Amino acid sequence: MSLSMYTATVPPFRSMLKNLQAVMAKAEAHCEAKKIDPNALLASRLYPDMLPFTAQVQIATDNVKGAAGRLAGAEIPKFEDNEKTFPELQARIDKTIAFLDTLTESQFEGAAERDIVLQQRDRKLEFKGAPYLLQWANPNIYFHITTAYALLRHGGVEIGKRDYLSGGAAQGK
Repeated sequence: MSLSMYTATVPPFRSMLKNLQAVMAKAEAHCEAKKIDPNALLASRLYPDMLPFTAQVQIATDNVKGAAGRLAGAEIPKFEDNEKTFPELQARIDKTIAFLDTLTESQFEGAAERDIVLQQRDRKLEFKGAPYLLQWANPNIYFHITTAYALLRHGGVEIGKRDYLSGGAAQGK
């Protein structure tokens, strides 16, 4: 059995975004229970020159919708990057998941060999679909979701590996 590009993209992206939502819900509840200003977590950084939690979520969702859209040959929705609260970030993730849900397996036919071109600030990157997903998109998505998780954990939110991997819920659903 071969692994389709759709199966390697949409279900794991959706799952990781749902896990991120569950972790963020725990963070919001943590702030409420401990009487902590949510901005302490939302603006948190691992180091002064790193982007804050809000940007980590924004970039993770941008990478998810960008990767899935490019591989499916679909138009990628644009978001404003103006979220400042947990509910606004949750809504952004909901919009990203809704976009994923519009994509069909047939749109990913030939995606492994599809030409993908990314224009960065200082360079242009060119890939075929499979190397783009495996060597560029996945590492970026997981980096930003992991960084968001680490910021919340460092901020005292009681989350663990189970939350990162499954949002605390059983897998396979």
